[in-house]
Amino acid sequence: MRLARAIAKHNKLYHAEDTPEISDADYDALVRRNNVLEEAFPHLVRDDSPNKLVGAAVAASPLSKVAHEQRMYSLDNGFSDEDIAEWLARVRRFLNLPEDAPVAVTAEDKIDGLSCSLRYEKGELVLAATRGDGQVGEDVTANVRMISDIPEILSVSAEPVEARLSDEKRPSTGSGLTVSAAIPDLFEIRGEVYMAKADFDGLNSRLMEEGKAEAKAKGVEFDPEKIRQFANPRNAAAGSLRQKDANITAQRPLKFWAHGWGVHSALPGETSFAVAKAIESWGVPVSPLVQRFETLEQILTHYRHIEAERADLPYDIDGVVYKVDRLDWQQRLGFVAKAPRWALAHKFPAEQAQTTLESIDIQVGRTGKLTPVGRLKPVTVGGVVVSNVTLHNRDEIERLGVRPGDRVVIQRAGDVIPQVVENLTRDDPRKAYDFPDHCPKCNSEAVAEEGEVDVRCTGGLICPAQRFQRLIHFVSRVALDIDGLGEKSIAEFIDAGFIESPADIFRLHQHRDEILVREGWQEKSVDNLFAAVEKKRQPDAARLLFGLGIRHIGTVTARDLLKNFTTLQKVQEIADLAIESQEYRSSRAQSRDEDGEQDVSTLLDTNGSEPDTKETESEAHGDGDAAWAEIISIDGVGPTVAQALADFFHEPHNRAVWDDLLSEVSPPDYIVETRDSAVAGKIVVFTGKLETMSRDEAKAQAEALGAKASGSVSAKTDLLVAGPGAGSKMKKAEALGIEVIDEAAWAEIVAAAG
Repeated sequence: MRLARAIAKHNKLYHAEDTPEISDADYDALVRRNNVLEEAFPHLVRDDSPNKLVGAAVAASPLSKVAHEQRMYSLDNGFSDEDIAEWLARVRRFLNLPEDAPVAVTAEDKIDGLSCSLRYEKGELVLAATRGDGQVGEDVTANVRMISDIPEILSVSAEPVEARLSDEKRPSTGSGLTVSAAIPDLFEIRGEVYMAKADFDGLNSRLMEEGKAEAKAKGVEFDPEKIRQFANPRNAAAGSLRQKDANITAQRPLKFWAHGWGVHSALPGETSFAVAKAIESWGVPVSPLVQRFETLEQILTHYRHIEAERADLPYDIDGVVYKVDRLDWQQRLGFVAKAPRWALAHKFPAEQAQTTLESIDIQVGRTGKLTPVGRLKPVTVGGVVVSNVTLHNRDEIERLGVRPGDRVVIQRAGDVIPQVVENLTRDDPRKAYDFPDHCPKCNSEAVAEEGEVDVRCTGGLICPAQRFQRLIHFVSRVALDIDGLGEKSIAEFIDAGFIESPADIFRLHQHRDEILVREGWQEKSVDNLFAAVEKKRQPDAARLLFGLGIRHIGTVTARDLLKNFTTLQKVQEIADLAIESQEYRSSRAQSRDEDGEQDVSTLLDTNGSEPDTKETESEAHGDGDAAWAEIISIDGVGPTVAQALADFFHEPHNRAVWDDLLSEVSPPDYIVETRDSAVAGKIVVFTGKLETMSRDEAKAQAEALGAKASGSVSAKTDLLVAGPGAGSKMKKAEALGIEVIDEAAWAEIVAAAG
């Protein structure tokens, strides 16, 4: 569970805030560990699993938000030859192909940039948007128009771009296809905005020189520490593209190349390779190294050639992307929650360097988690100077045996802060690092719960760090999304005593005169802030629930709860009942026993009570057990979430915060969107041998139509699709009066839904 939370945090830092704290290799390792656990324990899969999420929600920004008509997905990763072979095997199994059937694949280098979607209507650029969380991005149309690589008007040309890979190293595959295709009325080109290595160095040098000139003009001493330079080309590209002023973007040396497409009125080819060449013929750059292969050996040979020339390329790449070439096969393969089944990113191994760990600082998050951050003697790894590294938690520090002053090996894959992989001086006879047992911010006791490695401050909202971080989370883009309330303003209002809880935000107008006399605030900015707050008086119920920061309740779980209970009042009611369940009372009693305490209710049950009291308690237990069962029966919600929800409402202070907040806001009932298909909202089961598709493909079709694909027949099942050899499931369905159809009838349902 902590893996999913850590991955979500680092997703946000990388995709939304452009301030990553861990290396790509470290992030990929977290995801791999999470995948192994999810495969072994599918009932523990969380709503915020990295396998369900893409990128991160759009961060606070002056740019307007844009909903993608077709979702922008991420990619799954492979790290070894075996991973690539297994991916191809999965593709064959899904498509019901023989084990030795050839699967043509396109391969292109994976550039490290910022994903962007370009919408062309009748050949004219009308909209450009960043990926964001895959569903909502930022409108960067004005800025994109400043990038010379991106044409305002598409035009048909047959001039190919020469590949930069040296001839003697390129595998001979006959991939020199030139395509000239008519431009569709609607075509969305997707790709990466990036900055070349030389341009990145030049930009940082220019920023430093401009800082010197400004200091000289003001007659003050030049302080290079005050000059904001970019850490790496990706951050430079992201920061340059996401400017409020397009003129600043125009001064930045940004480039673009296409690697895919979104919505379209027509496709100029039947393969991924053909469409890429068509896009290139319209004047939009594509990877100069894109090629087509038909065997695993060719794919891996190409990967090694790219890896060998990686350092000499004029831009940063972190792997090679493979795509199933046939578009009809891509259509059948479809997508998992966050990525296409028909594509895979083959990542490069990490780079390493040695340096000294100078100190360890402790940061406190909104849930009280104490995170150790290592301060390094600056070192260059892969051309980037790094000086900070996350040490994750107490267990990781103990595993590595690191202490300030140790010589450590760090590694990096991509251009982000690296991880410590080895302590070269752990055998030195020096005292081990003492991880704090009290919060450095409020001095409350810091403990690790059973089964958790994270040490957390027990101070709750009396801890200024937690209170601050929780309020930041509440107003963030992924929660209530209140414009004008950022970290600086929240900190200022807390210090001034204007806000302590979420409800206080909606009473800020009571401090209008006091805010107006504070530095940096004027009537217009204050009125804009109050207007933004007022707009959130009727917030989305799921966002509000998520914004409260209840442990284990992420964005998806909050939506799942509201889909079932429709209002926050009903969520509270079901949680209040669940508090009386035997399951919850047992967990509370166990917790008290472990702390040397005993639940008063347990004593009453043990020592006896009046008959009418027992009867009342029995009725309460019955209602509570039913409520607990109802919560954990929700798809994607389990006992951990039920426990967290009950814990939240069991705490009187939390209930006071909840009641106070709901006195200020009125969230409307949650509306569940339904798909227009004959099976939307129904439970479908597949049995027997399917002849035209694999079982996985059939389940994917059902989910795409808004149905739930189940593996077992019960009274709740609405439809059974039976192939040859259907046995006990079909008999049970017939006995229960469940509708049974064959594979051909299912195909008609799919076709009718379009």
